[in-house]
Amino acid sequence: MAAPRVAGHRRRTPVTQTPVLTSRSWHEPSAHEIEGMGADVVLDLGWGQLVFGQTFRDQRGIVDVLRGEETGRRDICVYPRDPQVLVGMAPDELFIDPSLTYRLYLHRYRPRPEVIRGVFVRTVTSEAEMGEINDLYARNGMVMADTATMWANHRTRTFTYLVAEDTRTGKIVGTVTGVDHGLAFGDPEGGTSLWCLVADKQDAPPGTGEALVRVLVERYVARGRSYLDLSVLHDNTAAITLYRKLGFARVAAVCIKRKNPINTPLFASRPPGLEKLNPYATIIAEEALRRGIRVEVTDAEWGEMRLTVGGRTVLTRESLSEFTSAVAMSRCDDKRVTRRIMRRAGVRVAQGALAREGELDDARVLLADVGSVVVKPARGEQGRGITVGVTDDDGLERAVAYALQFCPDVLVEELVSGDDLRVLVIDRQVVAAAVRRPAEVVGDGRHPVVDLVKATSRRRERATGGESRIPLDDTTAEVVAAAGYAMDDVPPNGERIPVRRTANLHTGGTIEDVTDRLHPHIGEAAVRAAESLGIPVTGIDFLVPAVDGPEYVFIEANERPGLANHEPQPVAERFVDLLFPETRRR
Repeated sequence: MAAPRVAGHRRRTPVTQTPVLTSRSWHEPSAHEIEGMGADVVLDLGWGQLVFGQTFRDQRGIVDVLRGEETGRRDICVYPRDPQVLVGMAPDELFIDPSLTYRLYLHRYRPRPEVIRGVFVRTVTSEAEMGEINDLYARNGMVMADTATMWANHRTRTFTYLVAEDTRTGKIVGTVTGVDHGLAFGDPEGGTSLWCLVADKQDAPPGTGEALVRVLVERYVARGRSYLDLSVLHDNTAAITLYRKLGFARVAAVCIKRKNPINTPLFASRPPGLEKLNPYATIIAEEALRRGIRVEVTDAEWGEMRLTVGGRTVLTRESLSEFTSAVAMSRCDDKRVTRRIMRRAGVRVAQGALAREGELDDARVLLADVGSVVVKPARGEQGRGITVGVTDDDGLERAVAYALQFCPDVLVEELVSGDDLRVLVIDRQVVAAAVRRPAEVVGDGRHPVVDLVKATSRRRERATGGESRIPLDDTTAEVVAAAGYAMDDVPPNGERIPVRRTANLHTGGTIEDVTDRLHPHIGEAAVRAAESLGIPVTGIDFLVPAVDGPEYVFIEANERPGLANHEPQPVAERFVDLLFPETRRR
């Protein structure tokens, strides 16, 4: 006799409401599952093609598509069936990406109860904003995309391009791309996927990445889609933590990519110590590895590497290499010598005077003539010992005493107004130009200045691998006071408050690329300065009233400029071209 049925009894094992074509990469789809689904589906996202492996009836078609990958792009095959078989068809060309696929079933999504402050997520509104997205890609080491392709995609409902704005500044500080599989190829599962999530390491408020993901999720929930998938590198702990917090869980799907120079770090062994290099050495090492150049990290803390092609080896310390002679380096090291060489080369320099302990007469005369001066050690780097804006005799004595702590000789120069411009010259060519700005904080109406400085400093530190931070010292307090605030004051939302006088990157300064706007006259002066110093790689510093105007005053030359500060310009490429011209991309 059958047991009686219990009223209200519910099945404990959940019933899958949708097909599982993509949840198990080895699953052979039935005719019912693929009915109405497009065949051999490939989407162009501008940075590469998205190849939907489950739509290909013959795996050899996937191999053919990936073999056709264009130079400088990154094609990705997602949801391939039997990936080991696919890679086995071309093991010298393809590899399984060391990433994990995470999935959020949208019916399980729960909105965040409170708003993420400081961030506004919206849809892209113009092709120009696609260019800003590209800048974010470049600053985060991602493959840049064709903006026309992205804009054309965005004008269809298949693609969704979102950006995050900092509500204090209006600046775009993050982006994410969504793909609707149902609209792309009639996906029977009703799936979607997330690509290219990035938040500006330096400027994005906390929670920017989460805000972007949530808005994209909510867009697809509103469309009635089933799930959202994403791929993340297996060691990206911060991103994985965020996805798990939002309810994503791992599924067995994998990605297949082609063995190209861009993907080399994903399939080739990495030299020991590479992960310990600072960003200025890392950018060079990565470019060398992309070209097949052997990289040996000889002193990670020092940023020193040995690069080898065939039987030829070059030792580098970040952008300083054996190609820079000791004489050229000493010319840059002593600012007094640099000034003399610039004058002889016809490069304009600021009025200056020398000072030593107890010998301030010439400096006092200069101060009386020009009204405001900069005091700095004759030898030194990274902004150490510099005082800007000295206007009286007492201030001059204090500034000279401070500079003497770093060097027995002190240089006093006229304070020239204008933007702090760094022009990067490699092999007698201007490769990049950027305006450097002193560190500042932006008020949010809730936090005191001291907390804003700490938060901004943490972001700068993360963005530069610990190379840049804003000191909490007397100078910071003085600059804040000059702006009309105390360190414990709470400035209004959007209020910009300077916190340092100098634009040095090591004390939290920021940098804005102006290469396309640089006046030819300033570029010529930079090249002339580098040639007169006899140095193959240098950062020439000017003060300029306008980047696109001809006027300038030379400040100093740096023999070891930080190349990572000038992305997205091809600075690492030009540096490696100089060292190993035989590896230059034709």
